[in-house]
Amino acid sequence: MSWFARKMRQDIWDEAIEGPLGDIEAAARIRAICEAAAASAAGSARNDRRESARYERAAKVAMEIAMKISDGLMRDDAVHRIVDLCMEAGDLKTAQILFRAIHASWIRETVQRDHPTLAQ
Repeated sequence: MSWFARKMRQDIWDEAIEGPLGDIEAAARIRAICEAAAASAAGSARNDRRESARYERAAKVAMEIAMKISDGLMRDDAVHRIVDLCMEAGDLKTAQILFRAIHASWIRETVQRDHPTLAQ
């Protein structure tokens, strides 16, 4: 009885990437990953193991994609989105490390305004 079969949904960060991504596609994929993982990040902050594992996988994939972006401003914006995800999960250590990787001053100022605990 196939209608009782439980279908496992595949998360966007678990999907295979076919071919190299350009900077715009990579930034769009990071944006989609961060939006999809926001609920898991909130669950991770509440110490839900399953949601925590989903958040960690999403953040890891997003960081791997961000490292391959060659345009500095696009990379900084993508890292900003990942920092927001980390802060939503309560992962201050990772957020601080990523915050230091942002080079554009106006993006750093925006992140500091949004998350004042990172400036310490």
